[in-house]
This record gives sequence, structure tokens and C-alpha cells, in this order.
Amino acid sequence: MKITKQATDEAILRELGARLARVRLDRNLTQARLAQQAGVSKRTVERLESGGAATQLSGFIRVCRALDVIERYDLLVPEPVPSPVEQLKLHGRRRRRASAGRVAKASPAKWQWGDER
Repeated sequence: MKITKQATDEAILRELGARLARVRLDRNLTQARLAQQAGVSKRTVERLESGGAATQLSGFIRVCRALDVIERYDLLVPEPVPSPVEQLKLHGRRRRRASAGRVAKASPAKWQWGDER
């Protein structure tokens, strides 16, 4: 199931739990072993996988960390991007064109007044 804004809370919890269970099984971990690695009870893992709403977010985070999928949730709430005005203030003026190669000019002869010759 794709998680959309139309899905109910319960449906999203069930889907997240099912995804965690799939990752756990793909890694050939038992619920007890995962619970031990995550530092939570086996019952917490069972509730997470069944979509139990009574599970604390910290338990979810611990299980995701133990399954090594915590970085994926960075996409859940991305870091704020500075506005274009803030970017200009931070970086100053950026170059928009490459400069043409400059040819070194020969230095001109020293200029003299006409009467000094």
C-alpha cells in the first residue's frame, strides 16, 4: 500500500508495521533478537509490526535504528531549505559567466614629453 494523505492513521500504522516486519524477515531476525538489538521489549516489536497505536515513537525509532533503516525517515520531514534571499545573503554574489582568457599585453614604452628627447 502506498501511504497517502487519504489513508487513515490505523492504515498507515499497519502499513509501517508490515514494512518493518518485511525488513526484519529479510534480515532473518526474530522478533526477540530485534527487540534485544533495539533495546525494547519483544511485545513492543509485536505491537509495532501489528500496527498497534499504543507504541511510543521512541520504540519505533529504536527498532528502525536496529534494522538500519533510520536514514530513510529523513525524507519524512526534510530539512528546511533556505529561501533564495537567504541563499544570496549566505553566499554573496555568484558568478554567472566565465571570464574570457586574457592575453598579457606588452608593456608600453615609457612616455616622455616631446621636449625631453
